[in-house]
Amino acid sequence: MNSDAAAQRYRDALAALAAWVGWVSRHAGAVLAVSVVVSIAATAYFALNLKINTSTTDMLAKDVPFRQYARELDAAFPQSQDTLVVVIEGQTAGLADDTALTLGQRLRELPAVFDDVYDLRGHTFFRENGLLYLDTEELYELSDTLAEVQPFLGTLWRERNLKGLFHIIGLAADEAAKAGGDEPLPLAPVFGAMTDVAAAQQAGRSLVLSWSRILAGKPGEPEPISERRRFIIVKPKLNFASLQPADDAMDTIRELAAEMNIDPEHGLRLRLTGSAALEQEELASVETGMGLAAVISLVLVLVILLAGLGSVRLVAATLLTLIVGLVWTAAYALLGVGSLNLISVAFAVLFIGLSVDFGIHFGLRYRESTTDGVSPEAALRRAALGVGGPLTLCAVSAAIAFFAFLPTDYVGLAELGVIAGGGMFIALFANLTVLPAAIALFPPKPAPPKPEKARDVAAGPGMSAGMSTGMAKLICIASALVTVVCLVLVPRAAFDFDPLNLKDPHTESVSTLLDLMEGNARNHYSAEVLMPNLAAADAQAAALEILPEVDHVLTLSKFVPTDQDEKLQIIGDMGLFLGPSLMAAMNSDTLDDGERHAAWEGLRPRLVRLAAGQGTLVAAAQRLVQALDAVFAAKDGAELERRLLHGLGGRLESLKTTLRAQPVTLESLPKSLRQRWQSTDGRARAEVYASADLRQREPLESFVTAVRALAPKLSGTPVTIMEAGRTVLGAFMLAGAIAAVGICLLLALVTRRARDVALVFLPVVLAGVWTVGASVIGGLAFNLANVIVLPLLFGLGVAGAIHLVARAHSAGGGSAAMRTSTPRAVALSALTTIGSFGSISLSAHPGTASMGILLMIAISMTMLATLVFLPALMRLLAREG
Repeated sequence: MNSDAAAQRYRDALAALAAWVGWVSRHAGAVLAVSVVVSIAATAYFALNLKINTSTTDMLAKDVPFRQYARELDAAFPQSQDTLVVVIEGQTAGLADDTALTLGQRLRELPAVFDDVYDLRGHTFFRENGLLYLDTEELYELSDTLAEVQPFLGTLWRERNLKGLFHIIGLAADEAAKAGGDEPLPLAPVFGAMTDVAAAQQAGRSLVLSWSRILAGKPGEPEPISERRRFIIVKPKLNFASLQPADDAMDTIRELAAEMNIDPEHGLRLRLTGSAALEQEELASVETGMGLAAVISLVLVLVILLAGLGSVRLVAATLLTLIVGLVWTAAYALLGVGSLNLISVAFAVLFIGLSVDFGIHFGLRYRESTTDGVSPEAALRRAALGVGGPLTLCAVSAAIAFFAFLPTDYVGLAELGVIAGGGMFIALFANLTVLPAAIALFPPKPAPPKPEKARDVAAGPGMSAGMSTGMAKLICIASALVTVVCLVLVPRAAFDFDPLNLKDPHTESVSTLLDLMEGNARNHYSAEVLMPNLAAADAQAAALEILPEVDHVLTLSKFVPTDQDEKLQIIGDMGLFLGPSLMAAMNSDTLDDGERHAAWEGLRPRLVRLAAGQGTLVAAAQRLVQALDAVFAAKDGAELERRLLHGLGGRLESLKTTLRAQPVTLESLPKSLRQRWQSTDGRARAEVYASADLRQREPLESFVTAVRALAPKLSGTPVTIMEAGRTVLGAFMLAGAIAAVGICLLLALVTRRARDVALVFLPVVLAGVWTVGASVIGGLAFNLANVIVLPLLFGLGVAGAIHLVARAHSAGGGSAAMRTSTPRAVALSALTTIGSFGSISLSAHPGTASMGILLMIAISMTMLATLVFLPALMRLLAREG
């Protein structure tokens, strides 16, 4: 009795749907007009309120413990949040340093654009006390080197031009030319460096002489990139009313760089990274990728629909319905969640793939109904009676799969679940309202009836009603074998939860960060812990540094140099012999071309004499004479002077400044530095650096586990990566269980047949196992973006099976169902979904692209399971029955 009552309620619901479609078809013009007006309003709302949150961390719930610790750190040190890192690289350390000092000053003059400009190495405190941060042995070596060149520094201080430079080179050459003479300067590498500069000038290449290496006594050694790189950290005023909040600040920096000739032609390079730049450029990457994907998706859907539906008018009606539903869903998305994230931005492509599925089934059932010669309205009502139930069941099943993520901590996917789940009902409503209205207003030509044999062939090889029992057994056995192989591969599935791997490596901010991490990834993968005070932070640091997993721990106290008394004595001695040389009056006169040439004529005979002698300097002197002859023959002495002496003044001024070093205490450290390590309420930050490369998951987990044992409230990138993995996996286990139970209960309530529930779910399970196996074979790792494939398998996988099983009941068996339009509709739906999801794989954004690739694989596996395995299984069950 209960079964009969349920069946009657089901028929009543179908009748209501048919009546609704009939009413829509009779008022088609008004329905379409209202739909267009609502769509225009929805479009305007979406355009005016669109916001995208690009933070990968925000895709996890805020009440997760490690996120709470991170928020405490952010609140204690707000100046470290939403920053831009200006990376300046120069051909020489001096060039980069001088440029950074000038740019930093220019940025500080723009308080309307930048709240804070932080240049640690450029701060007066560190320029005065920088020598205290050298090891004692390094400081002794530097002192000895400077003592040797002290006589020449006085000349260079007074005469910062070719005259002064050539004078000291001549004196050094004369001394070296004497029998048994000493080299007061390492002339061979100095000659080599000068020759390289002159040759580069003749070739039109940018190259300047590195005075940092010469003063350090290492003129022939290349400067490591770490010395030629300078950083300025700025906190821009962000415009959150824009989709590109850091745009003004980034444009300002680039305009200043252009104005200051910070470009490769002048031996300089400027790049931007930091959290503000990373988020902005990731947003642009996602927008570009998803915009392109949406266009390609529409084109692919159009082509497949034209081939499958066989009617231009029916395709146009389906596309109109798709666009209207998409606009409504976009507005609902902002109403439902307020903003989009890096996963929920995929709702548009998902909607295209899912909504068109409804339209295909309705449209093909309508075409099938017109073969009997009935009126368009009657055909529409018949289509509603035929597919209204399965469509509703599919929409509710898909919605359950999406809504299953709502109670999880994976907020990113939960928000997509809200949008996509609601979008299923919007799609259902649109395809039972807008689509019938469009068909009624512009009815397609009736489809010609097909012969029985043609219908059977149209089902496709292996899926037709004529499938033999032997073929069905073979398909089931093959499916079982493939499933066993994939089950063996499942434990080898890789999960990559590093948010950095989801970003586009071709954007400036990411490529710069990866470049900075090359060989020094520890800085990016450092962990942080907030302690009640500095003493506690120091004690925590001492305890952590004992761990083998920890390389070192940095606190504010580490910025107080050690062995200061001895170092200050060395610096004091340096001041005694360097001070007089760096205090003399400077000659500010600029040389003219004649004076430069005269300086060369005075040096040339000395170099020629040296080149004519014997020893290690002969070849170096010969090459230098040839190079400088060519420059002066071209009357280009002024450019040579610029290249050889560029940066000399800055290095000498810097050297003079370092002689003013004073004892350093915690209280004397710059305020801007202290504010980044100790908050206004006294809490202190400790930064923990790993001894291993944490880009691999095993050392990362070992590091986090070991440090957490002593510092439970740990935060930072390694913690985020590890906890994100755990949170996401836990979310999928919970959501998978909710979706499976919910859809099972729904199917059981509607079909009242355990066998039907099994027939619907078995293809989904197989498709899921096959997808994981294919990902292992293809080397495709799951990540924070592409794991969306798992809930989609429930929603999309059950859809095709529901239609086939439902049609089998209405047609009188599986064989009869395979002669109808349903298999073709399932195939077309899968192809359009593959096309729409496949378009995402073309995105330059790795996270979005991986989502498209894995979804394409998943839907392909679902199609195989539904259109090959399921008909074979139904054939065997029908034979046994």
